[in-house]
Amino acid sequence: MADIGQDINHAKEVLGSGGLVAIPTETVYGLAGNALDDNVVTKIFKAKQRPSFDPLIVHTSSLDKARDLVIEVPEPAEILASRFWPGPLTILLKRKPIIPDLVTSGLDTVAIRVPAHELTQKLLKEIDFPLAAPSANPFGYVSPTTAEHVNQQLGSEVDYILDGGDSEVGIESTIVSFEGTTPKVLRLGGLSVEEIEGVIGSVEVNIHSSSKPDAPGMLKSHYAPKTEIVLLDAFNLQPVEDLSRIGALVFDKPLDHIDPDKQFILSETGDMNEAARRLFTGLRALDQRIDISTIVTNFVPNIGLGRAINDRIRRATAKE
Repeated sequence: MADIGQDINHAKEVLGSGGLVAIPTETVYGLAGNALDDNVVTKIFKAKQRPSFDPLIVHTSSLDKARDLVIEVPEPAEILASRFWPGPLTILLKRKPIIPDLVTSGLDTVAIRVPAHELTQKLLKEIDFPLAAPSANPFGYVSPTTAEHVNQQLGSEVDYILDGGDSEVGIESTIVSFEGTTPKVLRLGGLSVEEIEGVIGSVEVNIHSSSKPDAPGMLKSHYAPKTEIVLLDAFNLQPVEDLSRIGALVFDKPLDHIDPDKQFILSETGDMNEAARRLFTGLRALDQRIDISTIVTNFVPNIGLGRAINDRIRRATAKE
């Protein structure tokens, strides 16, 4: 297991010597390393068992530092970044040669983000390189929202875990591309489409998965627990004689016929921000129950962050 603490100087030393540090962000914890070092980036892919065709997000401390990594920042992207950075927004831009091919899976664009967490902001300001940092979990599994989650999953693969408490948002960042004439949301996330459109006007929303993604988090099957998880629409409870091994992840009200102790309610008040924050915690809690063999779930109202929650539910329940 890895050491856990809040020592920024130690994290800086580990990263400077080519090691990996799990970092807290407002979305989820990331597995971070020097984004400009091929050997370090290779360690990240290996630690996560992540396929090399799935690109990584590069984290830096400010829009000004992001400019050093990309060819240009189009005006709509600049407006959006100025409004929501630091925050749960990732922008896809044409990269400079300084960004290794391995980071972008050979694409000519790079996903850039400025995270809002105080500890990680301080760390990024004290190092002279950006950090490649996908979520700090084995590839395809539920993303971590606490330092202990990271240690449970990747403790033997990471050199240090920077403990920033529970993630406030709880789901990954929203990814926006500016390659076409109209901005496009490639991954729904912690910044709602409504908030984005309130600043730069109408955007396209990608609802398709890909086996060769243009950005992180676009694979069909992702964010899944090890326990079988199915949508209620595809799982009829009526013929099931023994419901004792069924668990449920629900939005605001428990399901009838299933043991209340085996149900995880995302938000009893119907608060979408709370539901997003608790989504991965709920999936993990049900997955760790040895008395549950199948998890059933359903979509939440498809508004605001509900669209991102539904995206994660759709991918978690997708079949390979």
